[in-house]
Amino acid sequence: MRFYTTTHQHYCGIDLHARVMYLCIISSDGEIVLHRNMKAIHGGKAKNDRIDSGKIAAMLKGGMFPMAYVYPAKMRATRDLLRRRNYLVRKRADLITHVQNTNSQYNQPLFGVSNITHKCRREEVLSHFTDPDVYMSMKTNMDMIDQFAVQIRAMEKHVLDNAKNHDPQSLYLLRTIYGIGKVLSLTILYEIGDINRFSRVQNFASYSRLVKCARESAGKRYGTSGSKIGNVHLKWAFSEASVMFLKGNPEGMKYKKRLERKHGKAKSLSILAHKLGRATYYMLKRNQAFDIKKFLRA
Repeated sequence: MRFYTTTHQHYCGIDLHARVMYLCIISSDGEIVLHRNMKAIHGGKAKNDRIDSGKIAAMLKGGMFPMAYVYPAKMRATRDLLRRRNYLVRKRADLITHVQNTNSQYNQPLFGVSNITHKCRREEVLSHFTDPDVYMSMKTNMDMIDQFAVQIRAMEKHVLDNAKNHDPQSLYLLRTIYGIGKVLSLTILYEIGDINRFSRVQNFASYSRLVKCARESAGKRYGTSGSKIGNVHLKWAFSEASVMFLKGNPEGMKYKKRLERKHGKAKSLSILAHKLGRATYYMLKRNQAFDIKKFLRA
């Protein structure tokens, strides 16, 4: 996490709300220059907006205020649309799971196919439910699944068209990585925004939740912390990419087996996701396509 450490003559803290704003300005000596209707800042027993604005100014002066990143306005709406698409995918998956769980709940035989959402298998799936109410519930689920699929495909096409206008070169580079297809490349592209905002690959890995931060004191380690700090969408994308990277990739499977013997199955996938994240950073920084030999050799 980056902090603002530049020194100034004055520091301003603002606690902003929809209809009211509290402002506090302190000097480099820590003296309150302006604090509306406030003579002094309480030590912390009470909390209100005016106290908060003063503390914000003090944090800024002490170099403890985290820096924010202003995402490019032209890509912001498309990023939000892509996140909405992922939300609808999860809802569609919930409906599919409900159909499968209901089939198990009524002790029906397993479905003979893995993909129960295909229209040609609709009657076969619904024939498992003889009760009229259960049949109606399952038919509603299947109809909703179809509607979700239509909307998801339309959203994917719209986002892909926008990506070709926003940053087609980065999109092409991401697609050269084994296992990263249309959705994962779009997710990584729009969640990163501008790769140049990360000065080091360590900063990018931390933002993507690909590393664990140690909690240490007096030479003793007390576990990890900060697991929720970072971008959850990038964490999901690289975790998915680490699994898809192994499909149809014998060299990748060989490398994963080597990691698995040393670190175990679960941790080997986490290491592979971290390595893919680092590779993505350098690819976008250097404007180079993915090189499997260099990836496995590093």
